[in-house]
Amino acid sequence: MTAIVTGHTAPDFALTGVDGKRYSLQEALKRGPVVIAFFKVSCPVCQFTFPYLERIYQACKSNGIAFWGVSQDDARDTQDFNHEYGITFTGLIDEKNYRVSNQYGLTTVPTILLVGPDGRVEVSFMGFDKNGLEKISHQLGKHLHTSPPPIFRPDEIVPDYKPG
Repeated sequence: MTAIVTGHTAPDFALTGVDGKRYSLQEALKRGPVVIAFFKVSCPVCQFTFPYLERIYQACKSNGIAFWGVSQDDARDTQDFNHEYGITFTGLIDEKNYRVSNQYGLTTVPTILLVGPDGRVEVSFMGFDKNGLEKISHQLGKHLHTSPPPIFRPDEIVPDYKPG
């Protein structure tokens, strides 16, 4: 379980993206909420979960909401993962000693957080959690003053939970 759960303040951090740019949580929160998804490219539950996060991202990307996949692998492997699974949101690299992952007290991936503009965690879960993804969608809808973006299609059979 992560040490940073719903209601807690998310610790600030800065990481380099696969694009070579530096990303700061504190700076991103000035523009709106941030979805942070910690992962490893070899994690099958991460591979299953990230396309659903991409769906939420596609519905919200032009509204000041940041989506970050915080990879525990190098930039090349992270770029390959993003290409293979159709991920277009920002990939950040936390490979050396997992500084940020440890700062957040991670014990498993994926661990996914929605951090509100005030820096407080609004949603926090580990593994694939259908309800958790729906909560993120709902909260983002509230931030955007609109209906929550759909995640799951009616023709899909999606499990409620898969542990990471």
